[in-house]
Amino acid sequence: MKSIYKLSLVALAVVGLSACNQEQAVAEAKKVDLTAEASKEAYSVGASIGKYMSGHIKEQEELGFAVDRALIIKGFSDGLGDTAELTEEEMQTVLQGLDKKLNDKRLEQAEALAAKSVAEGQKFLEENKAKEGVVTTESGLQYEVLTAGEGDKPAAEDTVEVHYRGTLIDGTEFDSSYARGETAKFPLNRVIPGWTEGVQLMPVGSKYKFVIPAELAYGDRDTGTIPANSTLVFDVELISIEKAAVPAEQ
Repeated sequence: MKSIYKLSLVALAVVGLSACNQEQAVAEAKKVDLTAEASKEAYSVGASIGKYMSGHIKEQEELGFAVDRALIIKGFSDGLGDTAELTEEEMQTVLQGLDKKLNDKRLEQAEALAAKSVAEGQKFLEENKAKEGVVTTESGLQYEVLTAGEGDKPAAEDTVEVHYRGTLIDGTEFDSSYARGETAKFPLNRVIPGWTEGVQLMPVGSKYKFVIPAELAYGDRDTGTIPANSTLVFDVELISIEKAAVPAEQ
């Protein structure tokens, strides 16, 4: 996870006073003239850095750590005046300690979310496999035929053209070729195992629903849009197959 309180970012952290103390800023702000290019440049530097740091400070608060905005302002002012009340070494030690506490808390929350995803995924899979029309393969992949097709079935080495929509088990959509307005093409053996196995079951022209356990998807990786240990749901339409080239005989 990224460190947001390295010494190289101390200045950024304190410059975030504007974004972190909006009410006070509104009350005390004086009208400024932003017509001159130099004024725009100076203002843009401060505003962009403040907006950047406000997100990190908001995260710190969401993780349960208080932020004293008044001291941020004082620290910034003291830093500009070269009158800081802590030495560089003291600030480095403090900021490194804060960084560790934040990372430990992020890790704790990520582990709790991952454990929750495992439990919820198992419950969803158990309930889904009992539904009429759902087939569970030996690997644990679950599929349901939504539209039967009569074309060929792909091999793992083939390139397939598909339309698809992927969601988490709560219905949150994380990817969709339908939303992009164009089909996707890819070699079938270069995607998650649940896709490689499942799409080989599909004749061209068919549409299947797959419920893919985490171990056949992204496992304990957190991709950002897909939390660790997530069971995934896909609606997949197989449009066409491009057969893999047959190696020439020697």
